[in-house]
Order: sequence, then structure tokens, then C-alpha cells
Amino acid sequence: MVDCATGASVAHRLTMIRSVLALAVLEQIALAGTVVVRPVEIHDVLTNPGMGIQTFQRYNGDALNSGVEWSEEGPTQVLVAPLHKPDFPVSTVAYCRWHWATLEPEEGKVRWEIIDLALEQARQHGQRLMIRLMPYDPKHPLPGWYRRSGARRANSDSSKDGTIWQPDFSDPLYFKYWSALVAEAGKRYDGHPDLDSVDISTVGYWGEGWSDYMPEFAVQRKLIDVYFQAFRKTPLLMNFDEPEALTYGTSRGVGWRFDCLGDLRKNWAHMLDFYPEQIARTGIQDVWRSAPVSMETCAVPESWFRQHWDVKYILSEALRWHVTTLNVKSSAIPAPWKSDFEDLERKMGYRFALRRAEWQQEAGAGQQLGLKTWWVNEGVAPIYRAFVLAFRFSSDRESAVVRTDADVRRWLPGDAVFEDPLFVPANLTAGNYELSVALLDPITLHPGIRLGIEGRGTDGWYPLGKIRVIERAQ
Repeated sequence: MVDCATGASVAHRLTMIRSVLALAVLEQIALAGTVVVRPVEIHDVLTNPGMGIQTFQRYNGDALNSGVEWSEEGPTQVLVAPLHKPDFPVSTVAYCRWHWATLEPEEGKVRWEIIDLALEQARQHGQRLMIRLMPYDPKHPLPGWYRRSGARRANSDSSKDGTIWQPDFSDPLYFKYWSALVAEAGKRYDGHPDLDSVDISTVGYWGEGWSDYMPEFAVQRKLIDVYFQAFRKTPLLMNFDEPEALTYGTSRGVGWRFDCLGDLRKNWAHMLDFYPEQIARTGIQDVWRSAPVSMETCAVPESWFRQHWDVKYILSEALRWHVTTLNVKSSAIPAPWKSDFEDLERKMGYRFALRRAEWQQEAGAGQQLGLKTWWVNEGVAPIYRAFVLAFRFSSDRESAVVRTDADVRRWLPGDAVFEDPLFVPANLTAGNYELSVALLDPITLHPGIRLGIEGRGTDGWYPLGKIRVIERAQ
């Protein structure tokens, strides 16, 4: 039996031994001339490019839709900002879509200024633009000139949907005129720096790829292929509804999107009776590894709230399916659910945290730094643009940036290591420098991503620690 005094003495000795061992490790690091840094993590919601909750048919700071309503009419002019900033997440992606009749009211006379303005407005609001061109929907018919062109109609006035002029999608005129619009859009906008992505829109209402008058798949494939020819640089997203089309599109490297996240109706529900099975049957479970998954709410979150649907289940499924962007149709998040949506924002898409960095305390100009870094992607998806991992040496007198070849698009959820050789810029003069890190936008080459760690400077760089540059031996 051990008495309390003896137990305390043993505990004290163990504590002393641990302290000595810890000091020994620190001394070994110091003797080796190595700096080791473990940044402090933060748990803020991070607003980062190409991910998060989107604005819909409007931009950051614009008024929200009221109640459970929203508009399918994309903006055609500058929107008037409200007097008070709405309570809505800051977004990096503005999602807009327009009907064919809006864009091309007269044959061959396309109002490209509408999309030009949208790209400009997105940029001015700190966003990039995701777009869809839509043939028609129940409230927005096909262009009058198309219906009068001699194109074939699939239904008649006496049909159950006779009030809507449904096109024959197998008609060569449909392919001719619709593909001409898409092809010209590609010529004008493919690779545009403010364009985030483009939905593949083919047949049926909103161009979602389903209809009561579906053509053979050969026709569908031909309409899909128009997008691959038109947009070779800008990422594409494939609509979800038709399995053969979904499999075909994603097999060619595009992402996918569906538009009824949250549906938990009792008799039949997208969330319970369609989406999980379709994902498995089409084999698209791993598409997220190389192309984004984008979702849109069934109605709006307020609708879910009124019907008492389980928001935690809905959002956890979105994360399980590796969501990167979510369109809630610019509608308010119900107040009791704000923390749930904030938690979603912390996890969806990518979230990079530097856990550890190590480098030599001294290095000569032009010599290797001995840099090793350990990162964690705490999100559910990678980043899909080639941001540039870079390190900066800075002092009161000078600074130099070293861009690495790290492909951060391969940083899947979990751990990642960058320890490729990094050389001190050869033109740096001897002296003390601060070593900083950033992920640079591939177009501007300015810091473009907020990391999940403390210490972000006003210029977007994250200072890590000191390095002494010494004269290189001759």
C-alpha cells in the first residue's frame, strides 16, 4: 500500500523526468539549428473561393427573397442594393441562370450584354459567376421565333400539358439553334477569369435533362458534347436526373449537381428514395475527388423549417456526398438553424490548416531551406482550381516570394505533406527574415485563401517564424 506522501513524491519525480526529457528534445532541436512551428487553429467560418453557400440570381449584399418564394429569372440589369445588409453568408460564388427567350428574343440577336453585366457584377461583389442557359420552363416558353421556325412540336393543344409548347428534342432544328447558342457562349466566355463554372443544360424544363418527351440517348449525348467542345477551360457540371446522361457526363471529367436537397416528404422523397440510389447506381461516388459537387435546396430552408424536416440529417447527407457549393436561393436561413448552417460552412468544400512547419534556422542565399510542412484538409472535398502554394522571405529592406509546384488540388480530406526542396532566393542579402506562407490565386498571384489558423496578415500572408540568411560560401 502506498501512502499519499509517497504517491505525491513519485508523481513529482515523474513530472521532473518528463520535463527533463522535454528539455532534452528542445535542446536537440536547437542544436540542430531547426525551427519548428505549430500554428494555432481557429474555428471561424472561412469565406474561400469556389465553395460555400451561393447567392442566387443576385450578388453579395443584395436583398433576400421573402418567405418561401424565389425567382427563376436571372438578372438583366444592375440590382439596387437594400439600405440594410441582409443576414446572409458572404458568398464567393454567384449562381445565375437565364431562359433562352431572355437571352435571344430574336433569332441570331443574343443579348450577351446580360452575361457580360453579370460577370462584372459578380467581380465587383467579390464573387465569381456560375451560370446556366435554360431552354424553357412551365412559366417561360421557348422563344417565339423558334416556335414559328417550323420546328417540330412534341405535344398538341389537346395534350395534358397543351398550354406549354413542348419541343421535339430529336428535331435537327432544336440541335441547330440550341447548340449555336451554347457554342457562341463558349467562344465568348470559356476561360473567363470571373466565370466559376457552367451547367450542362440540354432538354426539358430548365434544361435539367428530363422530360415526358425524351429523345434517344444518342441525341442527348450529342447535346451534351456541345458543351465539351464549347467549354474546354471552364469547369462543367452535369445535372443529376437522367442516369445515362449523368454517367456519361461525369465519365468525361465534369462535376455533378442536383436541385432538391432536403426533400423529406412522406410518400416519396428525393433524399430517401432517389438521390442515394442514383449516386450508387451511376457509380459517381468518387467524382468529388477531381470535380465539384454542387447542390440546390428543394424549395428553400424556410420551407423545410415549416414542414419540420430534420435539418441535421439533411446537411449531414450533403457533407457525406462531398458538397462544395450550395444554392439556398438567396433566402433567409431560419434563425433556429443558423448554427447548423454555420457548421455546414465550416465543413463543406475544402478547409486547409497548417499543422506543423519545420526549417533550418540559418541558410545561405541560393541554398535549400530544409522546409517540411504538414497540412490537414478539414473539409469534405479538395479545391478544384490550381492555387499556388508559396512562401515569402521578408524584412524591412526587401522581400522575395518562392512559388512551389505543389498541386493543392490533390490535397483530399485528411493529411497532406509538402517537403519538396525549397531554396532561399539567391539574390537575398544576408540578414534576418520572416518566413510566411500563402495560397495564391492562379490568375492574380495574390493571397486568395483563408487558412484555418491564426495569424493572417492584412495582406493575406501568414507569418510563420524567423530565418537568418547568411552569406553563401564562395
